[in-house]
Amino acid sequence: MRWPHFERRYAEAVWQNWSRELSCVPAAIEHPESRDEAVVVVERAAEAGRSLRVAGAGHSFSELVPTDGTLLRLDRMDRVLDVDRGSGLVRVEAGITIHDLSARLAGHGLALENLGDIDVQSIAGAMATATHGTGARLRNISSQAVEVELVTGEGEVVSCSAERDPDTWRAARVSLGALGVVTAVTLRCVPAFTLRGVDRPAPLEDTLDSLDELVDGNEHFEFFTFPHSPLALTRTNNREDALPAPPGRAREWAEDMLLGNHVFGGLCRIGRRFPGQIPRLNRLVSRVAGSQTRVDRSDRVFASPRRVRFTEMEYAVPREHAAAAVRGVRDLIGAGGFHVNFPIELRFVAGDDALLSPAHGRETAYVAVHTFEGMEFEPYFRAVEQLMDGLGGRPHWGKRHFQSAATLRDRYPEWDRFAAVRARLDPAGRFANAHVERVLGPVGAPVGAGTS
Repeated sequence: MRWPHFERRYAEAVWQNWSRELSCVPAAIEHPESRDEAVVVVERAAEAGRSLRVAGAGHSFSELVPTDGTLLRLDRMDRVLDVDRGSGLVRVEAGITIHDLSARLAGHGLALENLGDIDVQSIAGAMATATHGTGARLRNISSQAVEVELVTGEGEVVSCSAERDPDTWRAARVSLGALGVVTAVTLRCVPAFTLRGVDRPAPLEDTLDSLDELVDGNEHFEFFTFPHSPLALTRTNNREDALPAPPGRAREWAEDMLLGNHVFGGLCRIGRRFPGQIPRLNRLVSRVAGSQTRVDRSDRVFASPRRVRFTEMEYAVPREHAAAAVRGVRDLIGAGGFHVNFPIELRFVAGDDALLSPAHGRETAYVAVHTFEGMEFEPYFRAVEQLMDGLGGRPHWGKRHFQSAATLRDRYPEWDRFAAVRARLDPAGRFANAHVERVLGPVGAPVGAGTS
């Protein structure tokens, strides 16, 4: 049979993620340009007896993508399909990046209500891993999706929403790519808005003691703190009734690129070379981080460029455990003698109803830890994970963790409902790899079963 022109095969083609830690050599790499071509990719993988995984922008640290089967890239499915300014409903192809989508929405006087601090991900990838921003009254990015279109393991196109197949909709919003190929998403957007972003240092203990006031008193609140510094570097973003006033190129370069990336990257390299100097470098970075204010279009305030490479673990804990989680991480760094030159980050989101969302059913604080590229991370991350286990933590699906289906299923009240949707949409387990089987178990596994 002769297949359409879009087939791409590279015997030695390699996929690699942003942090350059993960890579694979798939049997085939496909770049469909439409939903119909994605259907053919699924059918072709099935005929060849291959598994199939989907790659967005490669900004996950967990091993969700690597495969020796078919790798489907969404990079050519990046169009805005429909915009209804009256309702705020916008239909887009799944491969569009959040950065490009935000720019297109701004041209229609619209915006996404909340974003994370990185915007290079594809919208499908951000949804699949429950990527989030911060804001106690705002949910993660996947909660903005009112309809999801996907291609199942049988090559069938399915559209789901709260009104039409609600179980599939609640599963597909955070799916780990285990239900099928998401080809399009309809998002509920809001009128474009301006944010006033204020960054300022504050004593860490004062900040932790005042968390409820800070979180509830701002639309968006977060902070990060270096392990050996007494300071928290806080960030608040609130709506402003004013026109955007973006910084000039020189100021933007000085703040985001020079200080936020080049200088920080240089200090990280010094710390990697001389680990004993990390506490001093942590305190230095905290002291020189001054206050700054930015008034600009929402998406440009939310997101910042990331040029310094790292690996990351992030856990979602009940909001009431936020301060204990941060203090616990700082304590274990000292007790374990870990060399950590990246900060601990704390953000907040509202609960939601996606079946596998880490914020499912509860107000949530996200605690993130990082290590600089080339430095040992596993002992530190395992110690953090043990702490988070004791606080009822659920791992961010796109970040590193060491959990399995056996350790995770009791943390999600509707785990079995997700498993039932997965068995219906992908009965042959086409959309799996070793990592997916580890964290979700095999398709159709008995209730209570999982990989240990």
